[in-house]
Amino acid sequence: MEGIQVSLEKVGPSQNISVIKVGGYIDTTTSAELEHSLSSLLKSNSYNIIIDLGNVDYISSAGWGIFISEIKGIREKHGDLKLVRMIPDVYEVFELLEFHYILKAFDSLDEAIGDFNGGSVATGVTLEAPHREADRASSDGAAVSQNDTTVDVAHETPGYSPTGDSFLETIEEKLRQMIVEQPDAGLFQLIKSLNTPRFGNIKLGWFEMRKYLKQLNLDSKKKRVEYFKQHTFG
Repeated sequence: MEGIQVSLEKVGPSQNISVIKVGGYIDTTTSAELEHSLSSLLKSNSYNIIIDLGNVDYISSAGWGIFISEIKGIREKHGDLKLVRMIPDVYEVFELLEFHYILKAFDSLDEAIGDFNGGSVATGVTLEAPHREADRASSDGAAVSQNDTTVDVAHETPGYSPTGDSFLETIEEKLRQMIVEQPDAGLFQLIKSLNTPRFGNIKLGWFEMRKYLKQLNLDSKKKRVEYFKQHTFG
């Protein structure tokens, strides 16, 4: 994909939220078009803005600078600018630069719209753990979905595991075991390994996997390699 593609649409119950959909690369040569679209919205007093980055393969410092430079003025007007659908490579840079402390990011457009409308998802990149609904479970097993996350529950009791541990603890134990066995594995490899019979065919999306690894303080490859060394040679 070459260059940049930018389009604009209105969403929300009152059509009061502007979505800028971007595709391609955002760098010094292409960022002017995005900056123009954003400036046009602000001049028209549109301060509830979502940037859909689902088709963006790369964002340079020039691109990030557009969002960061405008966010203060937008919030002073009681609006906000939220980012949605970043691919893993883009999100990794977003987090590495610690922009997640400044801008809210969401897995989907619906979540960002809900946040504008006072929805329950209001903490940026930190998503809640998957909910387990007892009335949807059965002795034959049930699939529970939330956002991009599907967790196969093989027992009708919420949070059940053969050892009596909670669901979260079971996930943590499985991740620790995988990291000891695959210390250099990336997030996609861990997601794939978790969704195998050996580890209970548990399906997690990108954001949920990041959340669990953060809770374990294993959210970087360097930390995972150190954990491997400590538990293998320590």
